[in-house]
Amino acid sequence: MNDQFDFIVLGAGSAGVRAARFAAGFGAKVAIVEAGALGGTCVNVGCIPKKLYVYASEFPADAYDARFYGWEMDEPTIEFRRLVENKDREIARLNGIYQGLLERSGATIVRGFGRLLDEERVAVGERVLRGKKILLATGGRPTRLDLPGSELGIDSNGFFAMKTLPRSIVIVGGGYIAVELAMILASFGVKTKLAFRREKILRGFDSDLREALTAELLRQGIELYPNSEFTGFARAGDQLAVELRSGSIVADEILHATGRKPLLEDIGLENTRVQLGESGFIRVNEHFQTHAPSIYAAGDIIGGAQLTPVALAEGMHIARHLFDGKTEAPDLKNVPTAVFTSPSIGTVGLSEEDARAHYPNVVIYRSSFRALKLTLTDRQERTLVKLVVDGESDRVLGCHVLGEGAGEIIQGFAVALRAGATKAVFDSTIGIHPTIAEELVTLREPVS
Repeated sequence: MNDQFDFIVLGAGSAGVRAARFAAGFGAKVAIVEAGALGGTCVNVGCIPKKLYVYASEFPADAYDARFYGWEMDEPTIEFRRLVENKDREIARLNGIYQGLLERSGATIVRGFGRLLDEERVAVGERVLRGKKILLATGGRPTRLDLPGSELGIDSNGFFAMKTLPRSIVIVGGGYIAVELAMILASFGVKTKLAFRREKILRGFDSDLREALTAELLRQGIELYPNSEFTGFARAGDQLAVELRSGSIVADEILHATGRKPLLEDIGLENTRVQLGESGFIRVNEHFQTHAPSIYAAGDIIGGAQLTPVALAEGMHIARHLFDGKTEAPDLKNVPTAVFTSPSIGTVGLSEEDARAHYPNVVIYRSSFRALKLTLTDRQERTLVKLVVDGESDRVLGCHVLGEGAGEIIQGFAVALRAGATKAVFDSTIGIHPTIAEELVTLREPVS
């Protein structure tokens, strides 16, 4: 067997698959090594199953609203096991698609755990692969607080493995994974409690978005425990307890959603010149090359925005840079993102806080309202739209939406921000009526 390759990729997630496919398409002899399911976190325990669960979680509100529109129907109940079975079937289908994409590209799929022997060799069991270039794209894993009893409960991977729903749950964390899963579980009928260390959820997001989503969490009956000083986790009879300095929070299950770390254990970095930064991520240059010239790294292990489209862009650039002669590094400024809560968040560019820290004259345009769809109902959910503008150049620095379809809305406005659109361009754009998106081109009076 000829185990000499032009390019060896460790990890068949978003970055790895994209790099392997396109490198093979450019004529390179490629091997991609994966011990788990193809597709990585996004396909198996991230974006895809989460979004499917979000869709499932929205049906109770739709059924409730339908009555105000003249539809009579029974109170909806969820058969959770059926949802899990259908989700698993869809993920298996996607795993097969990824396998087909790799095989049709000409890449060789090597099943097993890959470990670097040096800067040109990778061991997969008893097999040794040799590569002129190597890409590390091993992804990340959920973390837990380093406290007594932290092994109790589940993490986000365990959430997607659940076959039955608990009656009650404490979610530890205040980031986007925590709030997304909190709203999903609350909609499924689980008594949901959210405990987090900081005063507010969603650190790093615009403050108006944070406050508006907090109000919606409370409206949906989710109990919030901000400023929580965690001391450990323990059993409490048939339940579990999150222990705080001020007491404890008890539920049937604990879900740890306190961040993710790069999956670098036992891959042989000590046998190379690859260096890690202070936070434990691999250091790379603008072309994602490590301190070992033959080794590149991409995706969640390099500490950038941990988003699937970013990983795809990184993997694409590496393949083009190494095997197609392209040298222009990807521009990862103004990357749009969404938080798939209900209502959802879509955001691109600077928050108001970040803008004020970098620009002397910041102008804010904002509107909060009940969307037209809800005006026939008694639900009080609010939609928020906001623009952050540089008062000197008139350039729009940030665009933020909380409301139905926010992710779909923000994708188009991300193009405008990347093109350098000014507030005058927004104002001169004719809106589509009646939509939420039109509010972003009809904001006329600054609020601050």
